[in-house]
Amino acid sequence: MKHSSIKRRSAAANTVIYILLVIISVIWLIPVLWTVLTSFRAEPGSFTANFIPEHWTLDNYRNLWTNTTFPFKDWFVNTLWVACVSCLISTFLTLSVAYVLSRLRFKFRKPYMNIALVLGMFPGFMSMIAVYFILKAVGLTQNLWALVIQYSAGAGIGFYISKGFFDTIPRSLDEAARIDGATNAQVFLHIIMPNSGPIVVYTALMSFIGPWNDFIFASVIMGDNYKKWTVAIGLYQMIQKNNIYKYFTQFNAGCVCIGIPIMILFFFLQRFYVEGITGGAVKG
Repeated sequence: MKHSSIKRRSAAANTVIYILLVIISVIWLIPVLWTVLTSFRAEPGSFTANFIPEHWTLDNYRNLWTNTTFPFKDWFVNTLWVACVSCLISTFLTLSVAYVLSRLRFKFRKPYMNIALVLGMFPGFMSMIAVYFILKAVGLTQNLWALVIQYSAGAGIGFYISKGFFDTIPRSLDEAARIDGATNAQVFLHIIMPNSGPIVVYTALMSFIGPWNDFIFASVIMGDNYKKWTVAIGLYQMIQKNNIYKYFTQFNAGCVCIGIPIMILFFFLQRFYVEGITGGAVKG
């Protein structure tokens, strides 16, 4: 009798949790749904009385990609290039630093980890002015490579999550590989990385998303060179006071287009994420 009572309470608690999760999911999805619906809305302006558009159109997407006043196509290509290059560099740097600090032991290991932890507590934009003048001194302002350097240079400081994951991989795998003559690089590439699918996916996604979201550094570094702007800067101009009525629906279409590369990357990498969780580091 007591056992059945506990089971009923547990089932009731699970039901409440599921209901709360559904409510939170719906609340989270409402702005996303509103953005998608607005991108197909034929009525101009940022304010309407209806959640669902009265008239539907694809002109917002057509005008967005053919617009010469706001060259979204150029901004999209710029951001995609910066995101792909910085994703590759940042992912490699983050995982490499995490591996070194997880597996190797050297004199300044703990001081470095402490310094990195303290520096990570400060918001990145505090270094904005210094970064700008350094880039200006070497002639890299208003250049897409400057953004790649900015997004990739500090990637190694964000090693803590990856290091924590690497710490869970048994060291017996490393030792067995070293007995067979494997170097540190071979252990990292052939032992650690194949068993670290989830953290590789997480690191790559975070690195790829960053350039699409960043506004502060991109606007400071790129200045008035609007042909080299990223989508964050360009879309912000669309909703300025003089432009919002005409371009607000195109702005929402641009927001939808931004989400497509991120979704494609996520679905492509999801398989490796699932395999990493279900496969585990030690089999058999």
